Amino acid sequence: MIRPGQTKDKDEKPGKRGSSQPTIRDVSRLAGVSRMTVSRVVSDPELVLPATRERVNKAIADLGYVPDRAAGSLSSRRTGFIALMLPTLTNANFSAVAHGLTKVLRERDYHLLIAYTDYDLAEEERQLRNLLARRPEAIVLTGTLHKRASSRMLMAADIPVIEIADLPPHPIDHVVGFSNYQVGRTAARHLIQKGFKRIGAVAASPEGEVMDHRGEERMRGFEDELRFSGLATDLVLRHGSAPVSYDHGAKAIALLLDRAPDIEAVFGVSDLSAVGIVMECQRRGIAVPDRLSVMGFGDFEIGREINPPLTTIHVDFRALGQRAGELMLKLLKGDAAADTPTIDDVGLTVVERASVKEMT
Repeated sequence: MIRPGQTKDKDEKPGKRGSSQPTIRDVSRLAGVSRMTVSRVVSDPELVLPATRERVNKAIADLGYVPDRAAGSLSSRRTGFIALMLPTLTNANFSAVAHGLTKVLRERDYHLLIAYTDYDLAEEERQLRNLLARRPEAIVLTGTLHKRASSRMLMAADIPVIEIADLPPHPIDHVVGFSNYQVGRTAARHLIQKGFKRIGAVAASPEGEVMDHRGEERMRGFEDELRFSGLATDLVLRHGSAPVSYDHGAKAIALLLDRAPDIEAVFGVSDLSAVGIVMECQRRGIAVPDRLSVMGFGDFEIGREINPPLTTIHVDFRALGQRAGELMLKLLKGDAAADTPTIDDVGLTVVERASVKEMT
């Protein structure tokens, strides 16, 4: 701030706190080393003697110097960034993927650029264009269904691509995931083995641009398992838009109960829907599981804490992110064994809790 009677320093630039941002030259002068040594400390610290490295790092901290990685990447193509595309930021499992991926990549000084699509393939295409313009060294995408333009961009980018959270027959490059179809079959099989006959399920509608393709695969597997066992699929309800929520589950079970008051068990495409179902049943005085058994997918924390705790299907999403990160490091290192397209199945397990009973 300039007080009355004062004048602005002629070297101070308008709109800036100081005269200029610190440069690599400032760091080298303060540390008493060459600019090349500063550059090595920033990019390859293990090549510099510990005492020198400590002196340079102290100068960097004292000056508040931030290396211009973009300038170096123009020639080396190393930006230090990995792009991650998620369908939403509100789902705890996708947050676990980001944590697992970050844990592995951070140890090698890689950082994530995260974008989300709201389950919209057109938005995925727009976000992908923005991400690739920033020259990431690799990209991780949730799901395996993309618009044609997105697939072309990924093929032309000439960087490692890992698709996650699904198991496609023909991946773009590499896959770390699980079978959503088998999630559905496993859920239906579990309820059938408990002795239920009037079994339903709830998911978002597959119509329009905004669509949860992985959730629809779960419903397809669920319906196929019901048919295989000779049971009807008329209580599999697709309602509302993705992403699903507690409110989605509450509204969907209300519709199912109006349609079939004698329904015995229901599967929510996500624990979010399943928890909403339990809450709506409690509001209506419908006992879970004595009157209606409820099962979900995702093993969210809230499903473990509600009463009764939720029977669900568990996938280790944090491990999924870590395995994707480990594969990514091999690809970026140029590991010849990692060049061949791979499909890594992390598997799934049923977690039995009190929201599903055994029919007698």
